[in-house]
Amino acid sequence: MISGTTRLIAHLGYPTGSFKAPMIYNPYFTDRGIDAVVVPMGCRAVEYPDFLKLFFRLSNSLGALITMPHKVTTIALLDEIGTTAAVAGACNAVRLDDRGRLVGEMFDGEGFVRGLTRKGRVVAGATALVVGCGGVGSAIAASLARAGLARLTLFDPDAAAMEALAGRLRRHYPELALVLGSADPAGQDIVANATPLGMKPGDPLPIDVTRLAPESFVGEVVMSQEITPLLAEARSRGCAYQVGTDMLFEQIPAYLDFFGLPTTTPEELRRLARFSKPDPRPPGLA
Repeated sequence: MISGTTRLIAHLGYPTGSFKAPMIYNPYFTDRGIDAVVVPMGCRAVEYPDFLKLFFRLSNSLGALITMPHKVTTIALLDEIGTTAAVAGACNAVRLDDRGRLVGEMFDGEGFVRGLTRKGRVVAGATALVVGCGGVGSAIAASLARAGLARLTLFDPDAAAMEALAGRLRRHYPELALVLGSADPAGQDIVANATPLGMKPGDPLPIDVTRLAPESFVGEVVMSQEITPLLAEARSRGCAYQVGTDMLFEQIPAYLDFFGLPTTTPEELRRLARFSKPDPRPPGLA
């Protein structure tokens, strides 16, 4: 129920047709009696810098969820960004602080790390391979570093993107050992596919799965199917794994904390979510 006291969380991106966040957050808000609502707002790139600041001039604005194509652009529009956003070079959540400043952070990687730790994995002192150094790969790398990872191996065919991410990691986490240019999963405690490989039939695997050890934990960001070819191969080799939508449901409690709202568990969010399809793990979230 929306009233004159309801606070707004904008879901900013373009186009909005695939947005699923309102169907996760709003049923939860209703169930808990939280007087807030997530509203999709289709904003084209050319209008976005002005619109973001105008939105936060509304007296009932609470925060904003940022999605494509605005995650990178947002960084330059804020008064303060968290370390994870600085390392990732992108931002997906914005709020006003008590001094009226726009503050942003990135939670894509937080969802990945929360998911694997809730499955019993320890990040502190571990080793990891992240394949793909774009937006989501950078966010995962940043959150792994924040959680105390000992050694991180990065791989991306785009050498400039890989080097840029490594530079940001060295600046913020100088104690982190970095290896660049290898996609070999052998000896890695954690392996993350942060590429689109697996979205389309016939895509090559992002790593040589014959090099996976059963002790490795394999995480996926592709959401077009739950068990991607990579996860099927990992599962057949005895690896623990995480599907793409786990990362997304795991990050929502972190968003709620960031916005100062009562938090919850991914399980409750899955139970309450209302999608057009009955599958409790939807094929994709924006």
